[in-house]
Amino acid sequence: MPTLGILTSSDMGSRGLRQDTSGQRIREMLAPLGFQVARYEVVPDERPILEDRLRRWSDDDRLDLIVTTGGTGLTDRDVMPEAMRAVIQREVPGMAEAMRMQTLKSAPMAMISRSMVGVRGRTLIINLPGSTKAVQECLEVVLPVVPHALDMLKPQPPGHQG
Repeated sequence: MPTLGILTSSDMGSRGLRQDTSGQRIREMLAPLGFQVARYEVVPDERPILEDRLRRWSDDDRLDLIVTTGGTGLTDRDVMPEAMRAVIQREVPGMAEAMRMQTLKSAPMAMISRSMVGVRGRTLIINLPGSTKAVQECLEVVLPVVPHALDMLKPQPPGHQG
């Protein structure tokens, strides 16, 4: 059973002033696929905190997948991409590009999303925007390839599919 961490970046959510519907949507979409939520946290939009959670959940907890929501826009408080760049060892640009291309068809604002996907150790990390609708749409795009990506990150990956 693959392990999952859900990290929500939200100043208001971390103070209990907003319900984390996006994090809940991630849980709802991944649980039927057999993911076990091992870590869940709502933290303020603070780069050191985000970096710390991504590092600890990857290095210490060795989660298979971390999905973040929030902090991918253009405001001064949107720092998830900067935290990701400091933490990941390899970027997986095709997954982020696919999310933007697909969601752009129905939401012009998708072109200003700075969502990223990357790898730290054997952990795949996917950044999603903060809205529940965007979480749903973006996850629908990448979920078909997530199991294969996780297989490729195992110490003994199966043969390449082609």
